[in-house]
Amino acid sequence: MPANGSGPLKLQFGLINHKGRYLTAEAFGFKLNASAPSLKKKQIWTLEHDTQDSQVVYLRSHLGRYLASDKDGKVTCEADGHNSDCRFLIVAQSNGRWAFQSEQYLRFFGGSRDYLSCFAQTITDAELWAVHLALHPQANLLSVARKRYAHLAMEDGEIAVDVNIPWGVEALLTLVYLDGKYCLKTCDSRFLSSDGKLVKESGRGTAYTLELKCGKLAFKDCEGRYLSPMGPTGTLRSGRCSKPGKDELFDLEESHPQVVLIAANGRYVSIKQGVSLAANQEEETDMETFQMEIDKETKKCTFRTSQGNYWALVAHGGIQSTASEVSANTMFSVEWLSHKVALKASNGKYICIKKNGQLLAVSDSIGEDEQLTLKLINRPMLILRGDNGFICHHKNSNTLDASRSVYDIFTLQFSNGAYNIKGQNYDFFSCAGIDGRFWYVNSAGLVCSDGEAPEDFTLELLERGRLTIRGKNGKYLRGDQGGTLKGDGLGLSSSALWEY
Repeated sequence: MPANGSGPLKLQFGLINHKGRYLTAEAFGFKLNASAPSLKKKQIWTLEHDTQDSQVVYLRSHLGRYLASDKDGKVTCEADGHNSDCRFLIVAQSNGRWAFQSEQYLRFFGGSRDYLSCFAQTITDAELWAVHLALHPQANLLSVARKRYAHLAMEDGEIAVDVNIPWGVEALLTLVYLDGKYCLKTCDSRFLSSDGKLVKESGRGTAYTLELKCGKLAFKDCEGRYLSPMGPTGTLRSGRCSKPGKDELFDLEESHPQVVLIAANGRYVSIKQGVSLAANQEEETDMETFQMEIDKETKKCTFRTSQGNYWALVAHGGIQSTASEVSANTMFSVEWLSHKVALKASNGKYICIKKNGQLLAVSDSIGEDEQLTLKLINRPMLILRGDNGFICHHKNSNTLDASRSVYDIFTLQFSNGAYNIKGQNYDFFSCAGIDGRFWYVNSAGLVCSDGEAPEDFTLELLERGRLTIRGKNGKYLRGDQGGTLKGDGLGLSSSALWEY
């Protein structure tokens, strides 16, 4: 288990054929086609590796059914298990595209529109598929060989692969998809060049094709060389290898939210004084930063320190950072109170702050001493994806789309328990760079993106990897059926949950 507390992300992607169209699994009759112009739910495929042979893969549709080919090359997507007709081999090409070969019949899969088959004996353009990752593009990057995470080393102006736990905003990397290739973007909006330098503009030297080997990712630059950690600090840049070995392989891992907590006394909750938690610090450092890991089933969360230990309930209601593993005593319920939160421990009591700053789970109800301000610190660049796609500026108005296959990056600014959200230097009329404008909810309930003054929104981290956003009217932001972002949600629904 990696130190981050989560395994590698399952590879999900769209497959784009030689006509620029996505492979689609229709809900009606499990029909297949390659007609869609963009990546949405029906175009997402999950890659699963065979447990006995790591070279064999299975392609699972959003309906949970598997791509299969018979001896005559007929392609279907109805199989509900890993049968022999579902076994494929990936044949990666130098341009980053993939060919899929039936392991059983040794024929290649390709075609366009409704005319798909797996009968070609050789690979032509019609059998090649570009890979568009469907993961949320912000993640932590783990080196397979070094078992260390990548992070922005600000002083050295590089990405270094030398930390045991991906801590703080510096460890958040954004994968930017451009013309079939990927760029790696740091939290300060710079791109990784193949020579290891960080540059402000993307270009040929910052674009990488993705390759897959034994379920791991490799990044190939425009010269055919691969990114790898180099030297004692693991400087990330292209090496001399023209084939990926263990040094060139990486996992993408979920980036958990990291937060600081401010008590009613105005001090930060900290572990600086030892294992017992107390709100007695005036600065934000690693000692005051905690990683929230939310359980998928119970929705309760653990708080992890930069040393890798968890908060735990101990005798007499004390809270200490002594647990090395998750247990009932490390789980806390979070109650969201507009601009504040309250935390309930496994003994059913709320955590309160005593006069000396000590945290104790001894309260039966919520008063001022039980309320904390929670500040999310590792999402200054915010990318939001809902049920139907990403949130983007609308091309022809000041509203926001919530069903796009590509994303815009927004800036998240903390505001006394709430947040202001604004665009990153974008003008939707001229598509030219200007100072970012703020989100607000207008009188018709539409979320607009051209506000000159900041408006407060509150975030609630309710599920693992997902949050809700409430406007100042107390209503949830949701994507409607037409794909427009609205601030009129009266209750919590899937349309109001956003991957971040």
